[in-house]
Amino acid sequence: MFVIAEEVREALANDQPVVALESTVIAHGLPYPKNVEIAREMEANVRAAGAVPATIALFDGAVHVGLTEAQLEQLAEPGVEKVNLSNLSLVLASKGVGATTVAATIWCAARVGIDVMATGGIGGVHRGDDWDVSSDLPALAQTPVAVVCSGAKSILDLRRTREWLETWGIPVVGVETDVFPAFFSRLTELPVDVRVETPEDAASIVGVHLTVRESGILVTVPVPAEHEVPVAAFNRFLAAANAELAARNIRGADVTPALLDALARISEGATLRANEALLRNNATMAARLAVALTQLDGEWAD
Repeated sequence: MFVIAEEVREALANDQPVVALESTVIAHGLPYPKNVEIAREMEANVRAAGAVPATIALFDGAVHVGLTEAQLEQLAEPGVEKVNLSNLSLVLASKGVGATTVAATIWCAARVGIDVMATGGIGGVHRGDDWDVSSDLPALAQTPVAVVCSGAKSILDLRRTREWLETWGIPVVGVETDVFPAFFSRLTELPVDVRVETPEDAASIVGVHLTVRESGILVTVPVPAEHEVPVAAFNRFLAAANAELAARNIRGADVTPALLDALARISEGATLRANEALLRNNATMAARLAVALTQLDGEWAD
């Protein structure tokens, strides 16, 4: 069921650092051709920081760990399934093409021995009273992988998301931040569990957690300051985007991609530029963390 690229297979066999990358950013997160460009740049940033990239997706009834250029391009074509844990087996059985979310990516990564994943922002608890919870959260609660991200997506209920993480025992480490980042924005009022100054500093914490717990850990990195969308400005953009979606009666699974598209247009590209910048940065940070994890010595090292 798993097809592992030779480069990734060799790195894992030799205890070299590997970083898993999700593929929904290609199929559903960014417009073409920027989606493929950013996917390539993330892989290049992982390599430049000393690790091996392993973008994960589903093709022809198998989980592919490490993709070819042709597969990256194929993920940008229409009709690619968005794969989470509820439909992963269905897409595999149908032999369709599927782009993995955070939840599906860490499930796959853990099963082939990859400890670190990079993404933009995790899913979380949606706004409103219906308690719509992303499958990313329960996946994190039961999958021992370190996820490097810029917090949860700003369109979510961040307070409820942070509470969910605490309740289910998922530690949140902040790199150069005391607060849980809000994807497009650097600052919130929600604290992280511990602050470190570099991803290398986070490695000892991550190493202990992955040894003693069967759950994930978040390493949060704020969006680079020069590309931040301040909270007040973002809230204005979000209100306008929500009004547009309500007028178009967009609901369910279509909400998030439609909302991100509307935000990019209403903000005149500011949210898109922030998204691209944090994806590149998080890939580098995840690679630095993965490298540091392979260099750990002592009783907590793998």
